[in-house]
Amino acid sequence: MSLRARIALAAALAVAVVAVGLGTVGYLVNRANLTDQIHSQLRERAATLMSSTRDGGHDGGRGHDGPAGAGGGCGSSAVHLTSPELGGAPGYFQSVCADGSVVAEHDGTELPVTADVLRVAASPRGSFFFTAYVAHVHVEILTVADLRDQNALEVALPLTAMDATLRSLLATYLILAAVGAGLAGAAGLLIARGAIAPLRRFSEKTESVTSALQRPRRLEETGAHEFKRLAASFNQTLDALEHSVDAQRQLIADASHELRTPIASLRSDIEIFLQRDRLPPDERIALQAAIVAELDDLTKLVSDVVELARDAGSADCLEAVDLDGVVSDAVERTRRRAPNLRFAVDVEPTVVFHHPDRLGRAVLNIIDNARKWSRADGEIEVTLRDGTLAVRDHGPGFDESDMAHLFDRFFRSAGARGMPGSGLGLAIVKQAAEACGGWAEAFNAPGGGAVIRVSFGIAGPGPLPTTVGRGVPGVRPTPLGDPLESP
Repeated sequence: MSLRARIALAAALAVAVVAVGLGTVGYLVNRANLTDQIHSQLRERAATLMSSTRDGGHDGGRGHDGPAGAGGGCGSSAVHLTSPELGGAPGYFQSVCADGSVVAEHDGTELPVTADVLRVAASPRGSFFFTAYVAHVHVEILTVADLRDQNALEVALPLTAMDATLRSLLATYLILAAVGAGLAGAAGLLIARGAIAPLRRFSEKTESVTSALQRPRRLEETGAHEFKRLAASFNQTLDALEHSVDAQRQLIADASHELRTPIASLRSDIEIFLQRDRLPPDERIALQAAIVAELDDLTKLVSDVVELARDAGSADCLEAVDLDGVVSDAVERTRRRAPNLRFAVDVEPTVVFHHPDRLGRAVLNIIDNARKWSRADGEIEVTLRDGTLAVRDHGPGFDESDMAHLFDRFFRSAGARGMPGSGLGLAIVKQAAEACGGWAEAFNAPGGGAVIRVSFGIAGPGPLPTTVGRGVPGVRPTPLGDPLESP
């Protein structure tokens, strides 16, 4: 269902509900007023009838030949009156004795004598109203006790006129509700057409803007306040999309450029190795080792590119990790690769919420970068305090011209181009840090060497009071409760 149709239907339903509600109230109020009028007339008729019997009759009265005739009946002074036809203006009435016998002359049609009527006749006190159908006529009946004659008097008035009036009112209210709902629906269509016109124009603009994803245009942030906000939000989405597409394209272009050289070198070595029979044994062994090393470098480069191509989401930051354990494990792995290096490690128990594999790779890249720039017998200082990891080497430090590009993808300083690597290590560190709200920085130490400081997001004291899980060093399951609160 279209938005226009929904608005029109909502308007029609709203008017119909209001009209039905008002019609119901009006119907009930009118019925109550008409009923009160009937009750008032019945009371007047009953008072007149009882007064007539006490005065000895009324003009035109006839005696009654029966058990209560000739001055007998329920009371010693009872005078029996002639009742008009059912439906007449004076009202149709009859007297009822305690034994249930009817005392009054009528045309043969008796009013219903219920248990409540007999109770009033036997008391005799009280009065009440009730409705009934007598000879197919809808009537309202008043039963009232006649204290002097020790009986109950029933007086009935027809409800024919009142029922006709109520039916007319009900039909009028239903017609008004239907007409009102129809007019509201038509007005809703017209209003919806004007209301969604800006939205339709906005949709047309977005379709034309997004048709060219190579370089999408931006929407004009004009019009009503709501559409300004919608356009601004859409433009922000386009900015993020364009930035993401540009980043992916740049990564693919850089990766293609960086892969070209090792693949060409590997291909050349393989072609030479295919003619290994012509090579001396020592050159053949060296060529085999070079091919294996190039394959290792190529594998690492591809892994780094895949790591950078991953989009860091908040779901990666919902696992509690012992950062101090990850740092200690990375130090041990680096020490095995460079046994002559000395490590000064000062870490405090720290828990962060991060993806364990990405966190371990980033920490290892930081320490391995310090290893590359350290002397063979140098020292690396590793400090973890207040959730911030700082790694310092005692090498030549960073060139001032390179400081602004240290965390760029595929960036390699002039001194690093002769070393193994792809220039992606620190880029991976920065991405892992920023993925969970952290940061990364690099600067030269005052006494020489370089320092890299990294925060991996919200951190707290550790260790966690749980068992180590999944076989990952220093990784523990996420604690119960809010994952963003320090345990």
